[in-house]
Amino acid sequence: MNRRKFFGMGASALAGMALMPSLASCAGEAAKPTAKAADGKVNSDFGGVHIGVITYSWRDMPGGLENLLDYCRRAGVSNLELMGNDLETALGAPESPMMSLYASVFARLTEEQRNRAMSSGAGIMEVMTDDEKKQLADFQKAYSDFRNNLDMNKVEEVRKRFEDLGIDIHIVKTQPTSASSDEDIEYAFKLAKAMGAKGVTSEMSVENAKRCAPFAEKYDMYYCMHNHFQYATPEFAAGPEEVLAVSPNVMLNFDFAHYFGSTGKNPCDFIEKYHDRIFSMHTKDKTGPDAATPNENQVWGQGQTPLADVLKLVQSKYPQIYCDIELEYAVAPWSDSVKEVGTCVKFARQVLELS
Repeated sequence: MNRRKFFGMGASALAGMALMPSLASCAGEAAKPTAKAADGKVNSDFGGVHIGVITYSWRDMPGGLENLLDYCRRAGVSNLELMGNDLETALGAPESPMMSLYASVFARLTEEQRNRAMSSGAGIMEVMTDDEKKQLADFQKAYSDFRNNLDMNKVEEVRKRFEDLGIDIHIVKTQPTSASSDEDIEYAFKLAKAMGAKGVTSEMSVENAKRCAPFAEKYDMYYCMHNHFQYATPEFAAGPEEVLAVSPNVMLNFDFAHYFGSTGKNPCDFIEKYHDRIFSMHTKDKTGPDAATPNENQVWGQGQTPLADVLKLVQSKYPQIYCDIELEYAVAPWSDSVKEVGTCVKFARQVLELS
């Protein structure tokens, strides 16, 4: 089962409940820093370009604040798109049973139920046992209590730990959507602002933009629309104009590799056209739609995405755009995801400083 469909199935299955933390988690042993400022802080700004990472890249590794700081230090990354669940774990949120529950439930579904679950999220709750439902309800209660009682002074303390290492958090990915309550959307923007972030991200849709843009305006922040394969669909094949028209506070979190992998179009043309509405980009390498294995994640430099061209374009014309590494290719058994992020940082540095 496709991982993204699995995650999406879980969120859909629990629609109407309190906004949940993302199902990814973070960390391990890692590569040595690729750059260090004179004061000992990490620095991954190369040639005027902000190279960063989304902490989803460390989803297979232990979470927690100390681990996150260690991964940033070892990979040499000074710019972060911080996953909301990673931040909340650092703040003491209760441990989520979501992944183990979904895995257990999904294994019991019939083929027809699996198809429904993957397409709409239906069929999950109906096969949960009373004990599983109680686990879920207990977590939702504990998680709601955590959010309602979160001391923003504690958020400031966590923020300072990152700042002391020279790390700029420009996005907190809490993913509020059109299905979220006012309280949950408010919480998402308050949390991100307290961390010093300039925006939150969620999946691109007109409905999401209309629902959440007023909150972005209220907090003077950005609601950044992330794409997977939307630009290969009729709704967005012509571009993101309808989403961007909702509010000047709606921006793009442009995944140019997903764009290339699903459409085959050169992302540099897209960036040229929408550069003033792109806040950040997920940076990686993939094959194109016509490859023998289409739209497949690749080790950087081994795919078909014009990765170096994108980085050079940002360097020459649009250095305000954050370029965040999203590690999605398979990590070899002799490596780990922190080492691989460090390798990607080195790749970007070579392109931006040595080419």
